[in-house]
Amino acid sequence: MDARELYQDIILDHGRHPRNFRELPQATNLAHGHNPLCGDRVTVYLELDGDRIKDLSFDGRGCAISTASASLMTEVLKGKTLAEADALFKGFHAEVTGKAVPRLPDALAEDMERLAPLEGVRAYPTRVKCATLAWHAFEAALKNGAAGTVATVKTE
Repeated sequence: MDARELYQDIILDHGRHPRNFRELPQATNLAHGHNPLCGDRVTVYLELDGDRIKDLSFDGRGCAISTASASLMTEVLKGKTLAEADALFKGFHAEVTGKAVPRLPDALAEDMERLAPLEGVRAYPTRVKCATLAWHAFEAALKNGAAGTVATVKTE
């Protein structure tokens, strides 16, 4: 099996059986994301403990890429500090948009490898928005979605 087939299998598995797909009643932050071009919708729930992500989940509906990206995101970000999460967001975004990936701490290399199945979307600009929707919602939840307020992000 070549890497492309393996990556496709990972995306399909996460798309069909997303991890951390649930509402998080004790969320300290949350944000809604919407891609009006394709109809993908996601809500990202975040529970912070100081500067660490104690728990992270999502719900909504979208294509396999959108769902797989949200699922993988929750797996790699759970337990991370906010600085680590920011570094992974920047690295992932650069990877899928075809930009230079910033130097990440060695401790995050394995997490970036887990996100590698989504790299192929950079060849399809409209699919990049699918892959980054949950990540943008996560970022909005951190910045604006605290203490009972809800942030909304649209990728167009």
